[in-house]
Amino acid sequence: MSEELAYSIHLGSDKNRTTKAKEIAKNNSSGTTSFSNNAIQNATQLSKVNKHNLCNYDNNKELINVIYGTNNLYNDVQQLYLQEFEQARIEYNEKQTRADRKIDNYFKHISNSKLWDLACEFIIELGDMDFWQSKTQKYRYRMVQVYSEQAQDLMKVVPEFKVANAVIHFDETSPHLHLVGLPISDNNKRGMKKQVAKLKIFTKESLKRIQDEMRYCCIKSYNKVYEKSSTLKQKQKGRNQDIHVKDMSDYRQIKREQLQNAKRLEQANNKSKNLDSNANKINTILEELKPSKLNKNNMVISSENVAEIKKLTEEIKDTTQSVRSVNDLNIAIKDFEHTVFDTIREVSSPKSQVRQKDDEISYLKKELSAKDKIIDKLRTEKENLKEQLQKFKGFWHSIMKRFQSKLGFDKNEHYKYVTDDLYNNRVFDKHEKEIATDYSKKVKTLDEINIAKAKRKNDNDFKGV
Repeated sequence: MSEELAYSIHLGSDKNRTTKAKEIAKNNSSGTTSFSNNAIQNATQLSKVNKHNLCNYDNNKELINVIYGTNNLYNDVQQLYLQEFEQARIEYNEKQTRADRKIDNYFKHISNSKLWDLACEFIIELGDMDFWQSKTQKYRYRMVQVYSEQAQDLMKVVPEFKVANAVIHFDETSPHLHLVGLPISDNNKRGMKKQVAKLKIFTKESLKRIQDEMRYCCIKSYNKVYEKSSTLKQKQKGRNQDIHVKDMSDYRQIKREQLQNAKRLEQANNKSKNLDSNANKINTILEELKPSKLNKNNMVISSENVAEIKKLTEEIKDTTQSVRSVNDLNIAIKDFEHTVFDTIREVSSPKSQVRQKDDEISYLKKELSAKDKIIDKLRTEKENLKEQLQKFKGFWHSIMKRFQSKLGFDKNEHYKYVTDDLYNNRVFDKHEKEIATDYSKKVKTLDEINIAKAKRKNDNDFKGV
């Protein structure tokens, strides 16, 4: 049975910028919200990401592997800003008549703005804690190639996203990739021609497409590097997570019943505690028994004591039965858990393989469609080139005929001089010079050549009859 791996690709979000989050912050004494924010909104947050991704590992270089960029993520992002936006900034400033509308530094301009994120971070992880905990460090380090290909794949899947820095972490439960870059929108009508545009590039629809294509690329790379035939676990809503038996509706119903029976067990335990005091009562009764007058080996017991012992015996039976029934039920529940879990593993593997094949087919269809468009474009370009070539040939034939006419009939010395000059400067070759100077060597167009060929063929066919 092939192994199934969990996969997650997470884009940093900025939930605390929502209207709801701002309202919470306004009414909160600390001025903060409980909403998560792992987006890179400004230079301060970029510094924190730089510290987490790279600087914290100055003394443990073996725990990270930089696969794109340098050991200074902050500088990498700044350089990417200059590379991508500086020309657009200069062009924008040249059009401004007011100095207060000009942008001196686009990096600082975005960092100080509350409208845009300064950069974006993707975190990509293949395999969960359970998968990696039994793997050796050597096995983990082979993920460098897998994640390197993921970085390249992401730039192909989202060409508008320019990567500044990518680093792999090996210090936590699972090897994972931190990838920081800029989503760029070009040919904008307002503002600078080129701008950062997270919301424009990363929509719900585009993120779904990105996740689907990156999933396919990742398991393909993993199987190639590790020489496996593994599949991915089913994609879940939100962050990918492992399928667990507790997610089944039937199981949840049984679990609720188990909680009810747990109360019964607690009651039974309370009853069992009473057994100690009941046992003491019985001992007291037995100690107070008196020997019979007829036989000292026989003890005399009153009818009241007999009734008391019978009552205590019934309580013991009831307690024992309660404990046994609830314990039996717990054992049955656990057996059911193991059975269902094994069944899920057996059923989910073929389903996962089918999903994997569907993903591959979808991806290949997209690639085929893209290649068809390229072929159509090349075919159009080929026809254009053929048309231009025919025009050039027509022009060249006209030139050669002109030279022949002027040199053969008019005896124009100026054309002879030009012909010699073109030959000496290697514009005409020897054959072309001979054609230009000898009118008997007829210049034919492609149409004339084809007509002559067809005529010769017809003549040959007629002779053969």
